[in-house]
Amino acid sequence: MTKADSDHRRASNAGVEGNERLTALTSALLLAFILIALATTPNLHALLYVHVFVGILLIGPLAVKLGSTGYRFARYYTGAPAYVAKGPPHPALRVVAPALVLITLALLATGCALLVTGPADPGPFEGLHNLSFVLWFPLAAVHAFGHLRELPRTLAQEWRALRAAGGSGSAARVELNAGALLFGAIAGVVVLPTGAPWAAPGVLTQALPGPVVAAILATGLVVLASRPWKWN
Repeated sequence: MTKADSDHRRASNAGVEGNERLTALTSALLLAFILIALATTPNLHALLYVHVFVGILLIGPLAVKLGSTGYRFARYYTGAPAYVAKGPPHPALRVVAPALVLITLALLATGCALLVTGPADPGPFEGLHNLSFVLWFPLAAVHAFGHLRELPRTLAQEWRALRAAGGSGSAARVELNAGALLFGAIAGVVVLPTGAPWAAPGVLTQALPGPVVAAILATGLVVLASRPWKWN
């Protein structure tokens, strides 16, 4: 193997590792803000503005994660040696991922549509938003538990690389995520006033919405049946 070949292989492996770390860092951000959004759902009438702001803010990090995972997908299936050597995720996670992406996009799209229509005439979007949430919650839980072991390890590696001299790749990944959060936060501030009709007294009065109960029950059953934390 020539020096050029060796350098190319090292660069390719570094690209795979950087992609994995970017995905892990973005996933940690998404998980934190998703938990905040979920915490608002049992008391949505009082926390509607938080729900709207966080929901819009998530668009930035979500775009980064879709980009990083989509890039890995493309490189693997086009036969890039380093990505082929790394291998695909667990087969069950590969099945869950496309459905999770589509339902996540549906959840965000219907939520944005509800901000446009308002509560007076939400059309089909309120029902679709609730249905999307009930379907999304168990899939998201399976996805999160399926990566439970590898996420802390990858984040620890990224933290050590960030502190080490010459960790420019780590710094770039942090900056990319910070930029995505900033974009999402600005969008959230801009969009926030459109939630006012939904926050009006008497619009959202149910203490624990039915879709939340259904999603929790479905998630418990799916997670206990599949035990995704054992997949890796």
